[in-house]
Order: sequence, then C-alpha cells, then structure tokens
Amino acid sequence: MTQTAHPDSVLIVDFGSQVTQLIARRVREAGVYCEIVPFQSAEEGFHRLQPKAVILSGSPASTVDEGSPRAPQIIFDSGLPVFGICYGQQTMCMQLGGKVESGHHREFGRAFLDVDRDCQLFEGLWSSGSRHQVWMSHGDRVTALPDGFEVVATSSNAPYAFIADEKRKYYGVQFHPEVVHTPDGAKLIGNFIHNIAGIKGDWSMSAYRQKAVEQIRAQVGDKRVICALSGGVDSSVAALLIHEAVGDQLTCILVDHGLMRKDEAAGVVAMFREHYNLHLLHVDAADRFIGELEGVSDPETKRKIIGRLFIETFEEEAKKLGGADFLGQGTLYPDVIESVSFTGGPSVTIKSHHNVGGLPERMKMQLVEPLRELFKDEVRAIGRELGLPDSFIGR
Repeated sequence: MTQTAHPDSVLIVDFGSQVTQLIARRVREAGVYCEIVPFQSAEEGFHRLQPKAVILSGSPASTVDEGSPRAPQIIFDSGLPVFGICYGQQTMCMQLGGKVESGHHREFGRAFLDVDRDCQLFEGLWSSGSRHQVWMSHGDRVTALPDGFEVVATSSNAPYAFIADEKRKYYGVQFHPEVVHTPDGAKLIGNFIHNIAGIKGDWSMSAYRQKAVEQIRAQVGDKRVICALSGGVDSSVAALLIHEAVGDQLTCILVDHGLMRKDEAAGVVAMFREHYNLHLLHVDAADRFIGELEGVSDPETKRKIIGRLFIETFEEEAKKLGGADFLGQGTLYPDVIESVSFTGGPSVTIKSHHNVGGLPERMKMQLVEPLRELFKDEVRAIGRELGLPDSFIGR
C-alpha cells in the first residue's frame, strides 16, 4: 500500500505486548485505520504511514534494563499526539527526562482509578472526583514525571496511573485500556483519536471495498488472475473483491480434495457460479487425495501430503488455462503481523498454511492480496457488503 492510501491513520509501536493487536482492534472500531509496527522498524513505519497520532504499546520488557526497547525520537520531535500504554508510558517518561524504577509491588488484575482533575482526554467520559475500574499488569512504575506532565488520575498502587502533558498532547497510562476488563478503555482510545488527534472516524468497510477495487484494477490492468477458492470466508471475500474489480479476467479454481463437509463443495460452486456469475473450475480430486492419504496416520505428514497435492493439482489446472500473471490470495492482517519477527527476521513471511506453497515463484505470478490490511471481523463485514449469506460468513 502506498503511503497516501490512508491519509488519516494511527501508528501503533509494538514493544512486544501480547495484547497489542487489541489496541489496533479498538482504533479500527473507532473508525480509524491503523498499523502495528515493531519498535525496531518504527521509524521506517512512521515515514511510510505519515500518521496523525502514535500509540506506544505495552511490553514484557523492563525499561530499566540495558538495551530495552525505545520509541524512535522522531515521534517526539514530530509534534503529534502520543498515547503511551503501560511500558509505552514508562519509555515515554524515560525518553522525555522522567524516572522509572523496578522492584515495586507487581500489580496484576482489577484496580480502581480515582480521577484527580479534569483532562481533555476525559471529555464526555470521566469527571474529577469519579472512580473507574481498570486493568493493571506491570512490575515497574514511573517515579518522577518529565517536565510538562501532571498526574490526572491515581490508583492505590499507582501514583502515576494516568498522566498528561496537555500542551504537547502526550498521555500515559499505567493500565491497559485496550482490554475488556477496562470498561471505558475503548472510549478513552476513541477520545484520544477523535478529540485529541482530531481524526474523523471514516474508515469503514464500504469505503475499504471501493478502495480495494480501485487498487486491484490499478495492479492487475488487463492481465489474468487465478484464485484458489477453498470455500472459506477469507478466500471467498478475496475472490469476490477481485471479481468486482476485474470481472472475467479472474478464474477461480476449487480443488475438491474430498475432505470437506458433506455437500460443501457443491454449495460453494452453486453460490459462486449462479449467484455471483463467477468463472469457477470445480476440480474433483478426491480419489487422488484419499488414495495418497491411505494408511498415513501422522498429522504433520498428512498436512504435507495435502499441501503438495493441492499445489500439484492447482498448477495442472492453471496450466490448462494457459497460466496467469497474478495469484489472488486471502491473506489477513494478523498473518502479516504474526510473521513479523521481533528478533529482526524477515518482516513479511506469511505463515505456511496461508500461502499456496511456493506457487507464485514457481509459476512466476505476482500476488493480489486485497485483505492483507484487515482483521477477520472486518473481512466478515465486507462479506456482508458483498451479499454473502450469514450461514457462510459465520463459519
């Protein structure tokens, strides 16, 4: 995606928290596009995305340890609003001249926050003197604030539970607003995005659908696309988006390996051919698959046999069609994030079961992946937009 694809976006710097994906979910639920970038490549991500605001995630690391992760300085030099969560709050304080200490009472679980003063981030949500449930999970804590910050809310174990520098639009919390155990957390994140950063909530699946169709047309031009249709939600929605963009330039291949639920393949074929008028080849390869799997009991060996046969069958059918320049695939955003390695490995290696093996290289095809920015529930929402029946979407 080009950097102009999302003019109003939020960059989430990931320090390794297990719940960083939840931050992204909350931002998207607020109608705003966001991306998660590991701290090592956050500067590159900042330049590419050109965000309107930044959120710093939690981490299992300790800010007081030598070599622990930091946010790139460009974020604090940019003048953009920043929201630091847990570790994000601690590294923000350290990088701006405050202090963090470890060895304090570890706090995990429900806590109650007392709001000491009003704050722009609380507008329409919390008022001075009120008390609210939050979810804590930390061992270190801030012990001295950088210049310009003040405490706006405290808990019995966290004297710096919620801090703010209203002038610079910097906010830091010791708790986790992204988890459901902080009941008002999603609204706090929404307030940060809409009220503080001034970003409109106009990221919607109907807008995404239009944009995806334009981008597929620009990428594919007048070339041909083939797509492996499994009958699952991801490959179906990807195929329908590509079909909406390029029509008859797309051919879908359903490799029926005989391992689907009863009548499932026939249902998929009927829906796509009749309802969507999509060019679909139904390849009955059940005998071939079941023959090779006979007598094999080891699950991993089975998976490898199924994967190899799938590729061979798909490749044979594609050759009969005269090949194609593009391969359509239902890669989702979590597949992209999960394949990002924190130790600095390759940044985008999709998990093996999502990739049609080494097909793109073997057949010299480029990938068309219209869903690679989306979470599963967003894909289901586009499926509804495209008229897929609920029985299908709810699989």
